[in-house]
Amino acid sequence: MQKLAIQGGKPSRDISSNPWPKWPVWGKEEETALIEVLNSGVWSYNGPKEVEFNKLFAEYTGTKYSLCTVNGTITMQLALEALGIGVGDEVIVPGLTWQATAATVIDVNATPILVDVLEDTWCIDPAAIEKAITPKTKAIIPVHLYGAFADMDAIMDIAKKHNLYVIEDCAHKHGGEWKGKKAGSIGDVGSFSYQLSKHLTAGEGGSMTTNNADLAEKLDALRNVGRRPEGDSLIGADKGIGDYGDDGNFIQSGNFRITEFQAAILIEGLKRLPEQNATRDANGEYLNELLKELPGISPLKRDERETKKAYFNFAFRYDKSEFKNLPIEKFRAALEAEIGIIVDACYEPLNNCSLYVPHTKPARHKLNETYWEGVNPKRFSLPVCERIFEKESVCLHHKVLMGTKADMDLIVSAIQKIYNQSDELMS
Repeated sequence: MQKLAIQGGKPSRDISSNPWPKWPVWGKEEETALIEVLNSGVWSYNGPKEVEFNKLFAEYTGTKYSLCTVNGTITMQLALEALGIGVGDEVIVPGLTWQATAATVIDVNATPILVDVLEDTWCIDPAAIEKAITPKTKAIIPVHLYGAFADMDAIMDIAKKHNLYVIEDCAHKHGGEWKGKKAGSIGDVGSFSYQLSKHLTAGEGGSMTTNNADLAEKLDALRNVGRRPEGDSLIGADKGIGDYGDDGNFIQSGNFRITEFQAAILIEGLKRLPEQNATRDANGEYLNELLKELPGISPLKRDERETKKAYFNFAFRYDKSEFKNLPIEKFRAALEAEIGIIVDACYEPLNNCSLYVPHTKPARHKLNETYWEGVNPKRFSLPVCERIFEKESVCLHHKVLMGTKADMDLIVSAIQKIYNQSDELMS
């Protein structure tokens, strides 16, 4: 029996001779586009590349409007502002997500209400949403997490029943589909991130999508210092919808625009995205079928209503009882040593997250004692989130899914190798 890599044996994959596919992916097309922007002298502010990408991404997501911003955090903040959410309002957020999902709610002086997730998808639990609704509730932010899709049928039914807004956090779901509808086209606003790790990236950046003309105009103004839509910045919108000020300005705001360099990269990346998503989907489906056969390993559920998959990282659940009670930290370390890529836990639950700490900023967030207590994340109980983070989650970068079926076989054989020698790791 081959010795485990973490114990000095030969790894299952020698990345010096057999590296994983690179990320980000770029080529001559990006180089040409960036030089074109450089030579044009138009480096920002509703330039032709940004206008083109907005049009392409709206078409891709099946929405009427798409608008770029500086990142996928500001997208949610501006969505909340455009929907009129603020002081005295509550927004329901899953407890298992990147901290920005909740932090943006605080940034508009509303209160995030953290609820638990489903153990088989790690996405927000519709039953927990129902229980959390109060007369102050104004919106739900479902997060399509890692490879899974939030149950948008149940969420939209709840929203309709209680007259709530829905902001889809699609930072992990560019190109995913629910019953034939793209992520970001189902709720009132879709929020996308183009941060470096995302499967459509320009290093940083974000997009807001919507089918509502009035919302689109507000979002466009909010990202552009409050100005009314200018030129072609809002493709297809009827100008002059709503009245948020005199002709000189539309609404108070700041500068959240991206650059033409980012837009140029996004145009080329969007051309590759469908094929990349298809490759990751095929490999993810193949890998999940193999993982089902391993003791102690459970793939995340793929809902039959999810008609197109889009992976941000590849995640699965681990049961240490099948591995001689090998702690998950040791399992992750052993797998990382075998396959030569970082093996991590999921996000920290927001009720005990080192990055989500509103009480470190009293000058900004302590509006009054009631609000101060309301934004204390530790007041929420999230047992499923905590169990997933502490005992079950295993996450790999999505670039592992951009290889071959032989690469998927290698991951499975590495897990099997650890299983066979878990007693040795315990000792």
